[in-house]
Amino acid sequence: MMTLNNIILITGKTVLLALFAPLVSGIIKKIKNNLRMRKGPGILQPYYDIQKLFLKDEVVSKNTSWIFHAAPAIVFASCLCASFLIFMAQPGPFIKNDLAVLIAAFFVLGLGRFFLALAGLDAGSSFGGMGSSREMFISSFAEPAVFIAVFALCMGAGNSFGISRLLGGLALLMAAIAETSRIPVDNQETHLELTMVHEAMVLEYSGRSLALIELAAYIKQMLFFTVLSWYFFIPAPAGFAIICLAVALIEISVAKMRLFRVVDFLSFAFFIALLASIAAGAGF
Repeated sequence: MMTLNNIILITGKTVLLALFAPLVSGIIKKIKNNLRMRKGPGILQPYYDIQKLFLKDEVVSKNTSWIFHAAPAIVFASCLCASFLIFMAQPGPFIKNDLAVLIAAFFVLGLGRFFLALAGLDAGSSFGGMGSSREMFISSFAEPAVFIAVFALCMGAGNSFGISRLLGGLALLMAAIAETSRIPVDNQETHLELTMVHEAMVLEYSGRSLALIELAAYIKQMLFFTVLSWYFFIPAPAGFAIICLAVALIEISVAKMRLFRVVDFLSFAFFIALLASIAAGAGF
């Protein structure tokens, strides 16, 4: 049963996660640049970018409707709500409540994706429609892998590290790469029209609306990293550092896939997550 103290504690964790979310992206970029023998921006650069966007005026197409204006707030609110639910469902000895709340958290994230895809279509630009189409295509393969991996995590709650957690963590990492628009599925650092997915949906945004969308993307990334740290029993600070290093190494070591090869990548993640759930059910 949730008490007032628990609600205050979870709210505080949610606020801290939102505050430190841009820092994780800054650390990943810094690691990538160091591994490439480049100086690059500092780890606080995402904060400067968000501050700059909040201070800028917005330029909005006359073809847009209320969906375009409401989407940034809905996406940001969905990420905060999902953060609260995920912290409320931190795995323990009981699986039923953990599973229901965790699944609900990822459904809330799906709501934000849905409105962002609608906003990409609402502006009437060819790039926005292309990005929305690609986002829905990729998410249709990524979300099942996420749900099965979370199911395996909840089934193995309270157990020591074993095969189910290893396989489930690997599946969730592969799905998280797709969900957070990282190489080899997407590339956050490009505006090349032939390769954009997430960036294509938000090309029409500027100013405060774009700042909310970027901040929501940072929070969503932190949510996946948080669940991954639970998989491997790693304390949050050390877990984030290890995952940042792993993501940076993957991004500089692997080329971006063609869109239809992403299906193979995410289908493999789903298969691994399915094996993890079977192993968790068997007690491994």
